[in-house]
Amino acid sequence: MTDVSSIRFSQLGGTDVLSLETITLPPLGSGQVLVRHEAIGVNFIDTYHRTGLYPVELPSGLGTEAAGIVEAVGADVSRVKVGDRVVYASASLGAYSEAHVAPEKSLIAIPDAIESKAAAAMTLKGLTAAYLLLKTFPLSPKHSILIHAATGGVGSILTQWAKAIGAHVIGTVGRPEKVALARAQGCDEVILYREVDVPEAVKSLTQGLGVDVVYDSVGKDTFEMSLNSLKPRGMLVSFGNASGAVPAFAPLLLAQKGSLFITRPSLGHYVADPDEQQELADALFKRVLNGEIKINVNHEFALSDAISAHDALESGVTTGSVVLIP
Repeated sequence: MTDVSSIRFSQLGGTDVLSLETITLPPLGSGQVLVRHEAIGVNFIDTYHRTGLYPVELPSGLGTEAAGIVEAVGADVSRVKVGDRVVYASASLGAYSEAHVAPEKSLIAIPDAIESKAAAAMTLKGLTAAYLLLKTFPLSPKHSILIHAATGGVGSILTQWAKAIGAHVIGTVGRPEKVALARAQGCDEVILYREVDVPEAVKSLTQGLGVDVVYDSVGKDTFEMSLNSLKPRGMLVSFGNASGAVPAFAPLLLAQKGSLFITRPSLGHYVADPDEQQELADALFKRVLNGEIKINVNHEFALSDAISAHDALESGVTTGSVVLIP
């Protein structure tokens, strides 16, 4: 039995529901692996679990992404061994911990040239960018796209990857100080979405056509502007709820706005198959190792300071990735 420090919560709410506790990890079952963490990824989905937007059974651990060393393996484990460097982004809640028991199928080998901190900072966000760009709406150089929150965790990777593919990239940011960073990451144009009419600006930047696809992680605050920024038969990919859930709408609205498409994808449905997960991870690591995508770990907190990490993330002041160090 292994005792570890872990962030837990027993009620839903703000950051004050989080506390650092000592827990005893369960014994390893068949197909399970004990991973000793070196770095832990902090993601917006963690705030959805904490607030109850995504239901969880209480009391609960938090976090789904971490990188570290395989410390022990259960029966019927064949893909990893003790001492391997691994990262995961889709295990059960509990990554905000010194160690965690994860299913072997969720583990991804970390290339030697990638540090654990970068792996924890990139994997969930990078796999998200991978499925969005390669699977949900397969992007090509002919496409014009709009990415909301272009300097955020996923947005930073999306913009770099989309530019590497050759697409025309328009990004939105909420603060003037983020404009230069968005351009440096690959945005051809940047829109301050709180200060201008976004659909009008998008139409102006696309010769009145609109974009082929909008990648929207913001949700409620940007939903209408996203639909209004699309060209006829364009697609809104709504993959997050940073400002709250998208309001209910009648499907007829999509016809009225140009026979539009809308999808609400989730990473779990794209990485359930270990082979497909590895395919997406390999595509991500290749882009990182050849320099087309730079992983910016701009915010680092101690595991015990998870409250401050969530406060920073939800305030909108963060850029790039946030990690916890056990």
